Amino acid sequence: MTRHLRPRGDDVRQPTTTIELFFDLVYVFAVTQLSHLILEDLSVAGVARAAFLLLIVWWAWIYTTWMVNWFDPGSSAVRAVLTGVMLASLLMAAALPGAFGGDGVLFAISYVALQVGRNVAAARLLERDQPLRDVFERLVVWSAASGALWLAGAALHGDQRLLVWIPAVVLDLCAPVVGYWLPGRGRAATTDWDIEGAHFTDRCEGFIIIALGESIVVTGATAAAAGLDATVVLCLGVAFLETAALWWLYFGVIAERSREVMRTCEDPGRLARDAYTYLHVPIIAGVIAVAVGDDLLIADPGRPLHGVGVTMVLGGPALYLVGETLFRLRLTGSASPERLLIAALLVALTPAGGGLSALALSALATALLGALALWDLRGPLGTRLGPATDAGVTRVGDLRSHQHQQEGTTS
Repeated sequence: MTRHLRPRGDDVRQPTTTIELFFDLVYVFAVTQLSHLILEDLSVAGVARAAFLLLIVWWAWIYTTWMVNWFDPGSSAVRAVLTGVMLASLLMAAALPGAFGGDGVLFAISYVALQVGRNVAAARLLERDQPLRDVFERLVVWSAASGALWLAGAALHGDQRLLVWIPAVVLDLCAPVVGYWLPGRGRAATTDWDIEGAHFTDRCEGFIIIALGESIVVTGATAAAAGLDATVVLCLGVAFLETAALWWLYFGVIAERSREVMRTCEDPGRLARDAYTYLHVPIIAGVIAVAVGDDLLIADPGRPLHGVGVTMVLGGPALYLVGETLFRLRLTGSASPERLLIAALLVALTPAGGGLSALALSALATALLGALALWDLRGPLGTRLGPATDAGVTRVGDLRSHQHQQEGTTS
């Protein structure tokens, strides 16, 4: 029913509501769980498991963000759905450390209940003639198909679950790319995903704040537990400056431009899918890796790091910069050679990183990120970002013609 949907119009502003912020609190906990998972198992396998689980956490959050971009949280029915989604998200987050152990069944059931339940509830809130009804009916089918794999994998033990869970993740990740294709219906067009671009941008920026805030929480708690002597205070300052540089690199240059592009582009659904749903994953993964590196720094600043520890300190910022560059490129059509240069330098320093103390290594990474943030301060914004080309603002006629040709071929 239309009363459950947000109003649309050129003069209608869609602010982030308090229940959306309340919902985000669960994901603060989820991101913290992921960083702790890596710290407890500082190995390649441990990092791989955490990266796999990050995809699930992000997929649960971003799909709910899509829903709330359409549905009005002022509706009691929508609030009830979001409350149920929050509970399922909390159970999923609590089960993350044991997802490959004794809590695998709870993890899978929570995730499936979250995804399938939200999509079914959204479809039932819409009238048959509402265009979004088709979108959520497609989502129900795809989420139920992947949900069957999640539940089947939970019946296995340990890493054997990946034999079924990896195909489930592939199914989840491929669904938007193929337009939630269904037999007899073909593909959905992204131009049918009538999202409010400014609200969607604000929500995804909010998740970046969640990840950065979690980094501050982890380093602050570790510093307090270690004792605030002069060395620990110095390390805390280095960690904070690194987090501040990450914040500036995302919010200082491109944030305002991204809102403008999302407000004015002819196909915000496609752009939200590409630039936010997919390309924000490496950015968030980089922030989590930086948080792990900062924790290692404060725990023992004089000890040299090796292997995965060095990768967290240097590879985390590099991954963040690569992700942020891809996001910028897709959104504005303009890359950032400076970011790629610093990312390459951080990767090149990794083999020699084991010869430096944790403090020296972290200070080096912070200095490079800080220099990049200062580089961004030069000149007016318009001289640093290219024009919004097909990556952002496109000619709607050409785009829809091309898209419908593709749909006709696939159906």
